[in-house]
Amino acid sequence: ETFKIDPALSQQIRFYKRLPKQIEERNERLKEEMLGKLKDLGNLVLRPFGLSTENFQIKQDSSTGSYSINFVQNPNNNR
Repeated sequence: ETFKIDPALSQQIRFYKRLPKQIEERNERLKEEMLGKLKDLGNLVLRPFGLSTENFQIKQDSSTGSYSINFVQNPNNNR
């Protein structure tokens, strides 16, 4: 009944149903961009020491949710 009174309302409802997915996609793109820039910054700081972010492995403990960081001397040989 409401749609007969205001047909634009159905368009607005469809838009608002798509909005959370669009927001999530945008946030994911921003997160990937931010992590890439942080990795570049980390490499810039580590380069004078002959290291890169590839020399560090981050693992999450599934039972506690905590993270551990391990140093890897030759990261390309361990893959």
